Amino acid sequence: MTLFTGITPLYGSSLQYAGPASLVWGWVVVSFFTCFVGVAMAEICSSFPTTGSLYFWAAHLAGPKWGPFSSWCCAWLETIGLIAGIGTQAYAGSQTLQSIILLSTGTNKDGGYFAPKWLFLCMYVSLTLIWAVLNTFALEVIAFIDIISIWWQVIGGLVIVIMLPLVAMTRKSAAYVFTSFEMGVDSTGVSSKPYAAILSFLVSQYSLYGYDAAAHLTEETKGADKNGPISILSSIGIIAVFGWAYILALTFSIKDFSYLYDPSNETAGAFVPAQILYDAFHGRYHNSAGAIVLLFVIWGSFFFGGLSITTSAARVVYALSRDKGIPYSSIWRQVHPKRKVPSNAVWLCAAICIVMGLPILKVNVVFTAITSICTIGWVGGYAVPIFARMVMPEKNFKPGPFYLGRARRPVCLVAFIWICYTCSVFLLPTYYPITWDTFNYAPVALGVGLSLVMVWWWVDARKWFKGPVRNIEISVNGKV
Repeated sequence: MTLFTGITPLYGSSLQYAGPASLVWGWVVVSFFTCFVGVAMAEICSSFPTTGSLYFWAAHLAGPKWGPFSSWCCAWLETIGLIAGIGTQAYAGSQTLQSIILLSTGTNKDGGYFAPKWLFLCMYVSLTLIWAVLNTFALEVIAFIDIISIWWQVIGGLVIVIMLPLVAMTRKSAAYVFTSFEMGVDSTGVSSKPYAAILSFLVSQYSLYGYDAAAHLTEETKGADKNGPISILSSIGIIAVFGWAYILALTFSIKDFSYLYDPSNETAGAFVPAQILYDAFHGRYHNSAGAIVLLFVIWGSFFFGGLSITTSAARVVYALSRDKGIPYSSIWRQVHPKRKVPSNAVWLCAAICIVMGLPILKVNVVFTAITSICTIGWVGGYAVPIFARMVMPEKNFKPGPFYLGRARRPVCLVAFIWICYTCSVFLLPTYYPITWDTFNYAPVALGVGLSLVMVWWWVDARKWFKGPVRNIEISVNGKV
């Protein structure tokens, strides 16, 4: 989980639907319900600290009858979500880089260079390839980069959250930030207040997930039955606090609400956070240097986030291939003999991500589709083991150090309902009237993809797919 990667790209659209109050309080509401999901997953992680994580959990919690089907559904949802997640980071990172180039070469008003679609696609592909290359090195390299990532986001986040409101010459009042509800009917076409509020929550729902990443590396982590749950819960807590502070910093620093979306403004109306940063620093120092530096901090967060998601995606693809759940599994489950990383799985994820980005050249709603696919697949994968945990007989569950006891059913029920709601809203149209340029293609893409997966299951895979394959045998006396 990263501070900027979820909030920054969707901040502008979510603010436009219903204004600041819905956006600000939406983060609090979503954080509250996300805690239920995190607690439910932490209990399961404590009991099953194994690579393959979610779909391994689903197989064992659902029992011998439904285990293979549950793990099949969970594995493919998670795989789709994670690979699409690489695309979201590559797209948003390219969008940030586009703004950096524009402000560094002038502005939209002063002849600055605004990267065209072909160059935007090149940046998207380049980021994806860089993450793939870095993930082919040993795990120690990724671990070192992750440490840099933590400090980058903590220090960078504090700098932006503190500095931005101090630098801004004009600041919005608390009444505006916490109570103002402004409909952007002319821009979004959404005239229903409840519907606008629902869409304004999307930034929070897209931002507050990814905490399962720790579970993908539990076989490579010491004390995973304790450290896995701690990582999940601490990630949610830290991002909930820092994320709200970041939203407040941006919202308090707005100079002119309507000007943020003006195509003739300094950032071409393409990236609202960039315009907020520009207004703040240019208003006080009469140059955009400070805005460029902070945009680079934000871009670094996308870079580290994409690297981390690539790591998680490759581990899930490797685990599913190890269990023969992907075509040509013998290729994707190979581990590099020296570096001990699933290199082929890494490059498969990168290749699919690049293909997903090709429509950038022709379609303007690529990010909406990729974001929806990512969220539904990734968060939807959480629902399978949580539902299985909720309905399974308690006597069949072997608790770890983190155990909910009697609270597990109500916690899991709230978590499951929240996940279903989250997946549903990402299938909704986000702009009206619905045209080829505003249509949310996620339902079509997901419908086709998941239908193929289900057909494969009923026609063939159910005959041989038995879920995660045990690769360590335990003797009668308990010795390996």
